[in-house]
Amino acid sequence: MRIESIQEVILGVDTHLDVHVGVIISEIGQLLGTRSVSASTAGYLDLLNWASSFGVLTRAGVEGTGTYGAGLCRLLLDHGITVLEVNRPDRAKRRQQGKSDPTDAESAARAVLSGIATAIPKQQSGACEAMRIVSVARRSAVKDKTQTINQLRALLVSAPQDIRERLWRAKTDDCVKACAKVRNLGDSVLLQALSSTLRSLAKRWLTLAAELDQFDRQLDALTRKHARQLRSRFGVGPHTAAILLSVAGDNPDRLKNEAALASLCGVNPLPAYSGKTTRHRLNRGGSRAANNALWTIAMVRMRSDPRTRTYVNRRTTEGLTPKEVHRCLKRYIVRELFPLIVGDLGELRSSP
Repeated sequence: MRIESIQEVILGVDTHLDVHVGVIISEIGQLLGTRSVSASTAGYLDLLNWASSFGVLTRAGVEGTGTYGAGLCRLLLDHGITVLEVNRPDRAKRRQQGKSDPTDAESAARAVLSGIATAIPKQQSGACEAMRIVSVARRSAVKDKTQTINQLRALLVSAPQDIRERLWRAKTDDCVKACAKVRNLGDSVLLQALSSTLRSLAKRWLTLAAELDQFDRQLDALTRKHARQLRSRFGVGPHTAAILLSVAGDNPDRLKNEAALASLCGVNPLPAYSGKTTRHRLNRGGSRAANNALWTIAMVRMRSDPRTRTYVNRRTTEGLTPKEVHRCLKRYIVRELFPLIVGDLGELRSSP
């Protein structure tokens, strides 16, 4: 039902691969309408025009702004509408209210109205998104490469002893090169299958190694150009710098302070008080890729940075466990890197 007196309306959207469901509520929380549209440019425009017909649309809560809702998010931002990232309802709330697309869309709109939803979506339109894309492909290549060499070595372990002694090498590169040169290990069905399989796995490993070299060169070039301040710090390489910048996003204004970045990376300390015990525990939320990047930086510094090694020894003497020391160290690394990340992102935004 259309109400002419409404000055502002709020849009909530539950996003899916093929269909988005939108709900409009008034500024006093009244449900005004529900609409399903296709996940296409025409569908997004249809949803925008429909929502605007109820009043002045200035805010929208969208689930999955980085995945299924990325296209809708870009279109709404292009039309001057403030888009807020909305988390999916937790299981307890779903058990009480039930689960449906209109219900989730309405919950998204009400999260914006009540002020619960405050997260600004990442803009996926610049160098940070380019780093994320390359990092995603690199991650899968690393996984497949590890799986390939494990399969190849497993076949060699169970192969006939003479073949194992002939092809087994301690170094991975030497073992792969030896298997890649295999042509015919024998005339039996087993040996013919073993020959072709070892050769195929070795060639696959070499192909993945070449892909990884290409991805590493891309990340090195991108981070040297767009993350100069971040790369200047000890222990920060092209891969870790790319992960941290891609998690931060192309719009630095979404990071209000270093605590926000720590929360995104899952290294903000969480209280774990009980009775006479006063302590903090590890945060198992946030981006696990960013958390792993900080872990890598921390490990490099713990091995090679004298200042970090002194800090670890001091905190260990104070009674902290290795996990607690590592958590503290990652939090301090975020504090050190935050202004550098913001500075690099600011340069990206100001550059033509």
